[in-house]
Amino acid sequence: MFAAKYQTLLCDSPAKGVARITLNRPQAMNAYSFRMTQELQAAIAAFKDDDGLRVLMLTGAGTRAFCTGGDISGDDPEHSKAVRGQPLGFGREMRDGMQAVVLALRRLDKPSIAMVRGYAVAGGLALALACDLRIAGASAKLGDTSNKVGLLPDEGGAWLFPHAMGLDRALKMTLLHEIYDAPTAERLGLVTEVAADDALEARALELCEALAAKAPLAVRLTKMMMAKALETSLEASLVDAQMAVMVSNPSADVREGIAAFREKRPPKFEGR
Repeated sequence: MFAAKYQTLLCDSPAKGVARITLNRPQAMNAYSFRMTQELQAAIAAFKDDDGLRVLMLTGAGTRAFCTGGDISGDDPEHSKAVRGQPLGFGREMRDGMQAVVLALRRLDKPSIAMVRGYAVAGGLALALACDLRIAGASAKLGDTSNKVGLLPDEGGAWLFPHAMGLDRALKMTLLHEIYDAPTAERLGLVTEVAADDALEARALELCEALAAKAPLAVRLTKMMMAKALETSLEASLVDAQMAVMVSNPSADVREGIAAFREKRPPKFEGR
């Protein structure tokens, strides 16, 4: 069940077809704990398996931060349990923790939107970049501070940052631990759109509702095709498109979409 009770998350559905996961550690600026990574994996899996939910919104509680990366305060008892004092334990914790969350988001065949208030830095920026779209408030701050304390962009940032902004800019951001305002982050490719702080939630929800109203088969297949096309050739992408239309073109959604167009009315897509 998607709207389950968690210790570190809030899960709800603010509109039809829209799922919302809120990182709920505002006292720690929504820094992730090992427990949060486990709960995020469970919540994302529940969203993935619920055909009534078509779009995921990911955000953070409060106004100070979306997520500030891993909790390095020393107050996470499950961190030491996962690591168990062994060098290899750090790798296991990362693999089974935030890296698994990033992969779960990237593998979703439904669209996801990160709504960013406040800081999204280090692993928090990687988490936002794992979503398909990022809508940031005008006062948001985004960047990578991992190297500042000798840590690495290990949650996926080493791949996500260069893919979003280019290798040179990603290296400059990480090695000099730079943090950008929202308009600069948008210009650099880290943010899809900037909205006024007081209009951020309404704009993010507007986009989610618009996506939820689209034909689910077409949305899912389009996302999968484009994501795969980034790492393959044009020829291979065209073959994928040929396979995809065998699923989408005969669907009830396409028949409904064409009928609605001819009858000059909004379509009602059911994902069939």
